[in-house]
Amino acid sequence: MPVVKRAATSHANPRFESARATFRTTSGLSSRIGSSNNPISGLTLSTLVIAALLMVSLGVSGTSGVVAVLAVAAVVCVSSAVAGELLQDFKVGYILGGTPRTIQITELIAVVLASCVMYFPLLWLHVGNINKGGIGFGDKDLSAPQAGLMASLAQGIVGGDMAWPLVITGILMGIAMIMFKVRSPMLVAIGMYLPIGTTSAIFIGGMIRWVTDTIRKRQTFNDAQTARIDNVGVLVASGLIAGEALSGLVIGWFNYQYGKLPSVLEHPSYLVGVVMIALLALTLIRIPLANAGDPNEPAPPTAIM
Repeated sequence: MPVVKRAATSHANPRFESARATFRTTSGLSSRIGSSNNPISGLTLSTLVIAALLMVSLGVSGTSGVVAVLAVAAVVCVSSAVAGELLQDFKVGYILGGTPRTIQITELIAVVLASCVMYFPLLWLHVGNINKGGIGFGDKDLSAPQAGLMASLAQGIVGGDMAWPLVITGILMGIAMIMFKVRSPMLVAIGMYLPIGTTSAIFIGGMIRWVTDTIRKRQTFNDAQTARIDNVGVLVASGLIAGEALSGLVIGWFNYQYGKLPSVLEHPSYLVGVVMIALLALTLIRIPLANAGDPNEPAPPTAIM
């Protein structure tokens, strides 16, 4: 792997120090816990609180202060996402034999293309919700809980009416869970502000994974077969996530163009939905177990590191 040398300088540019610190922090965390737990929300919220306190100490208030705080949080959020994703790309590139130069070029192209393309699905979703009689982003059918949380924090701190006892209580609960070695304190926090429809779906996914692991242990697969089962399960689940996102975009496009869905989909059957969920659960359990492979074959690189 080539090493890039950089000339030392005694005059660091302060404008880039926050971006560098964010990249280093996110890179270290992501390389340890993986992209599935990329701590974007935690870093963004922490930065938002610190930036808001700095704005208050500098005497900035009102709408201009809230906008400045959200702008700082947006920069940190985007840089954290790119830094974490880049580290995961380096991992995949190392496994597949790619070079850092090729990965970085591809990452630059991907960031530019994504920035150009993301406008259109956001437009479809926002205008489509308004066409249905909603208010766009923030409507109950197009909720944005993380954005709402960030806006509430910025307005509360800059406006001087922040519920600090609740914030301090949350901090103490987080410290307590870490001291008691709770497995995923982040999931507890996420479950407290995400809507129940999202958290219940995550719970169902966890139950499906538990059933798959239970069956796998009973069939006494070796390490190589276990690795193949995990890899196939991750691929199937990733396809389900991508399919759900694309389905949401298709629904948003219909609402954007026509203000409603086709008549066949306007009133979906509850029973059909239950049957589809059962079939999806069976698929997510059966396909990975059916692709365990020969126990004598060498273990592949694992998707979960």
